[in-house]
Amino acid sequence: MNHNTDIPQELFEAIERYLNGTMDAPELKDFNDYLKIDPEFATQVKDIKTILLGIEVQAFKEQLEVFHDTIPKPQKEGLIKIRRISYSKLAAAVAVIIAISSIWFFSSSPNKRLYTTYFKPDPGLPTTSKSSMNNFDFYDAMIYYKHGDYKTAIKKWSILSDNKPNNDSINYFLGVAHLAYKKESEAIPYLERAVADSTFSLLKDAHYYLGLAYLSVDNVVLAKKHFNLSHSETSKMLLDQLE
Repeated sequence: MNHNTDIPQELFEAIERYLNGTMDAPELKDFNDYLKIDPEFATQVKDIKTILLGIEVQAFKEQLEVFHDTIPKPQKEGLIKIRRISYSKLAAAVAVIIAISSIWFFSSSPNKRLYTTYFKPDPGLPTTSKSSMNNFDFYDAMIYYKHGDYKTAIKKWSILSDNKPNNDSINYFLGVAHLAYKKESEAIPYLERAVADSTFSLLKDAHYYLGLAYLSVDNVVLAKKHFNLSHSETSKMLLDQLE
């Protein structure tokens, strides 16, 4: 029988890292595997995502009161209880996770495995800066992106892209959001447009993610090209493994 209880701080921080896209590749893979085999844990993560999204939307709402009718209502005040996780289930799931990992490892291509190991979403831009007050629609989508709702973020940014097809920031985050949403081939056109402008402030990152996108579809030649143009340390590590 399930009871409500406050979530331990350590577990809350782990879930927050997952939602913010700051987990390293091994931890992210194990986390995703556990989400697939434990519906109760998946529900708890969804609860926390709702809480954090409500908090961030509320902060954004306070800065942009003029848009109050378009922003989702925040969570009710008071102590929010989270469904309890059975930690014995976590230990029991380890063997299952290992089995799933083994199946995935031997069934996917080497390039796809390398992509999965190194890919983690860009953490996104702050939504409480002065610039966010002047570009509501872009940062409204950013809130959803930062909390892992890539489908909604893509939908909102795509509307902006229709009006501003050459906007570097929109193209960049649409590309990364598609990668995070496991639509790697659809990310490529957006990232190609982002790297077309040599003055783009996130140019090195755009080349890195474009290289990953090409790697995920087994185009090693173009993957190497963009990793070389990125000049990041992670790109150099990937190039060493592709030699």
